[in-house]
Amino acid sequence: MQIAFVIFDQMTALDFVGVYDPLTRLKTMNFMPELRWDICARTRELTDDRALRFTATKVDEPLTGYDAIVVAGGYGTRALMHDAAFIAWLRTAAPCPLKTSVCTGSLLLGAAGFLAGRRATTHPSAYRDLAPCCASVTYERIVADGDVVTAGGVTAGIDLGLYLVERFAGAEVRALIARQMDYPYATTNNQI
Repeated sequence: MQIAFVIFDQMTALDFVGVYDPLTRLKTMNFMPELRWDICARTRELTDDRALRFTATKVDEPLTGYDAIVVAGGYGTRALMHDAAFIAWLRTAAPCPLKTSVCTGSLLLGAAGFLAGRRATTHPSAYRDLAPCCASVTYERIVADGDVVTAGGVTAGIDLGLYLVERFAGAEVRALIARQMDYPYATTNNQI
């Protein structure tokens, strides 16, 4: 399995790291030793919305060939959802079997057309911005609709990561990884 983590300038670091940590533990804890991932961006060096720096491992390469993409959110999404070059690049992920986002990353999935006719969620402050991009905004922490999974605001990234762990490796592995992370907050009904 190969995962593309999509990051960009002015993202919120926890939107990326919150989902990255539990997913990559699938490999580091030897549940899925074949798991591979790339940190994908349009530029090599990026800075989050609080001046933390990140380095991409894949730069401006098509997002085809991945089993899943994970799109971070943050302040940068408001400009990027109108950036034709960025959205064209994100659309190269169309063949990916699973498209996911954390927080306002759903605005980018929506701008790329991946949320058309689907239910989705985002950070509560962006519900109105998301509405034109999807069939309905759902006020839940995690919303799965076909090949798209969206998560609510910032800390929902951890919940999305654990949700995907369970989807890929089962409930027992999810529980083991959550325990290793010392994360006791189970979301059983996806309510915010």
